[in-house]
Amino acid sequence: MEYKAPLETYTGRVKEVTLGKGADALKIGGGNILPLHYFEGSVVNRPVVALEVNDNGAAGWAEWVVEPYKDVVSDPVKWARKCLSLGADLICLHLDSTDPQGSNRSAMEAAAMVKKVRSEVDVPLIVYGSGDDKKDVEVLTAVAEACKGENLLLGPAVKENYEAIARAVAENGHCIIAQTPIDLNLEKELNVKLLKQLPPERIVIDPLSSALGYGMEYSFTIMERTRQIGVVFGDVAMQMPIIADLGAECWKTNQARADREQGMHWESITAMSLLLAGADLLVVRHPDNCRLLKEAIEGKI
Repeated sequence: MEYKAPLETYTGRVKEVTLGKGADALKIGGGNILPLHYFEGSVVNRPVVALEVNDNGAAGWAEWVVEPYKDVVSDPVKWARKCLSLGADLICLHLDSTDPQGSNRSAMEAAAMVKKVRSEVDVPLIVYGSGDDKKDVEVLTAVAEACKGENLLLGPAVKENYEAIARAVAENGHCIIAQTPIDLNLEKELNVKLLKQLPPERIVIDPLSSALGYGMEYSFTIMERTRQIGVVFGDVAMQMPIIADLGAECWKTNQARADREQGMHWESITAMSLLLAGADLLVVRHPDNCRLLKEAIEGKI
């Protein structure tokens, strides 16, 4: 007698979020299955992988992760183009230079630079502020206005500043990154608040990504539970796609910085784990790991 594995079906569905516009647009989410369970339901959009570009150069990066970009790290536009040539589905631009405790670049300078990068690449753009609650409102508002209609993915929006950032996102035609510190209750609370200003199709969840050996199991659990609550139990406040911005967390660890091969494994294992947990969009630093993830997503390994 032939054995047929039981198949699960679910009532919930992840919202489909469109990033970018026109021919450059890319969609994430939209499925009604658990991560990589392609055999159980509709596969609307498979996960995608972004490579990170930092407007502050590669200061502090391990030499082996800088090596593929060593000739372009001083120019975000050239760096972004290089990432595309190395296989990135989209670009994640970190505006670390706007940090008040660092270079403290102005919001207008940052916005002009983001606009230039967007004009030079034919893929959607993710833009993260420095993580300073007050400065991010200025920076992300300026970026939203300068790139009006480009449908960028902007963040992080956190409980201390989400209203102002969501307003700028809504008024200028972008999507928002809702970031909370590895806590399901806080995640849902922020999502519920954002839903009063934005449709769910413009929200992406960032539950924070920890590195292997540094709390990755907590990130895994939160992403896994987020997907289960949204798809299995049909909670509309938890049905947004998930972004895992993990590159920086992995490459700052002592283990990744000590040895190239070990660093590559540190990032790839973390990324593969969070992919299995439910991430729809992964941000890594090394192009070899970008290619590895894309092969895994396409079922080639």
